[in-house]
Amino acid sequence: MPRRRKRRSANKRSNVAVMLIFIAVGLFLILGFKFLSSAENSAPKVNTNSNPVEVEHAQFIRKVAPQAQKLQGQYNILPSITIAQAILESNWGTSQLSQKYNNLFGVKANGNLANSVYLNTQEFVNGKYVTVKARFQVYKSWNDSLTDHARLLRNGTQWNGNQYSDVINASNYRQGALALQKDGYATDPAYTQKLIYIIRTYKLYQYDS
Repeated sequence: MPRRRKRRSANKRSNVAVMLIFIAVGLFLILGFKFLSSAENSAPKVNTNSNPVEVEHAQFIRKVAPQAQKLQGQYNILPSITIAQAILESNWGTSQLSQKYNNLFGVKANGNLANSVYLNTQEFVNGKYVTVKARFQVYKSWNDSLTDHARLLRNGTQWNGNQYSDVINASNYRQGALALQKDGYATDPAYTQKLIYIIRTYKLYQYDS
């Protein structure tokens, strides 16, 4: 009888050990699965369920940002300012000028009528917006439009080569946005606030070196 009891006790201990092993393996698998799932969820990835408008906005920024950064090295224009102006002036690349004529900034034609188009535009005059006719520059690509815009800010106007010197010398986007208004780039009294809002909302300052 004592021997049988020992055998049963040994079998019981063996069964308990096997059960503990199964429990340990099960816990390991569960915790491992949760860890992998957590790591996968924390990794950056494209959200296919994003709002279509947000996707279009992200695509627009990705399209113009590389050229804006390249132009900073050549003309010392902060990329955040360039991108924000392109967003505001072209309504995220959906304006007629930007879609049909690759003109992101509403640049007026300067003597070269062969590469221009005559269109209606809104100007802020005497405290209100009015519709006027004007000739606008036509470009081969958005990159050409971005480059011409940078040259304008760097070289100034025909009557004042230093007109946008405050924009060139700005060390941050806030200074740049204020300088555009100060140097007479736009007639819209809220132009600076609009640019700053766009830059902050979409974190465009991350493209400034």
